[in-house]
Amino acid sequence: MSVTIYHNPRCSKSRQTLALIEEKGLSPDVVLYLDTPPSKETLRDILKQLGKSPEELMRKGEQEYKDHIKGQELSEQQQIETMVAYPKMIERPIVVCNGQARVGRPPESVLEIL
Repeated sequence: MSVTIYHNPRCSKSRQTLALIEEKGLSPDVVLYLDTPPSKETLRDILKQLGKSPEELMRKGEQEYKDHIKGQELSEQQQIETMVAYPKMIERPIVVCNGQARVGRPPESVLEIL
């Protein structure tokens, strides 16, 4: 079973989610998405696995959101492109396993796909 976590080590929920996965005896692929943002195609796949729109996966409190998204009429493709360009606005952590994905808020929500 392949497990990937899009992780920000500075985020407590991300650290808790990673610890929960490891407590289950799994060794996930850890993607430091601020350093290595997902491609547009990967983010589109993640959104499909989450069943969410780009808008639903954005951290609206981040300055990048306020500077580049808020108040604008952008297509979903433009929203995805902006999230890839400014990955800090992507909600975290995201765990992908078995063709499904969950946002680790709360961390326990990822258990249903492991």
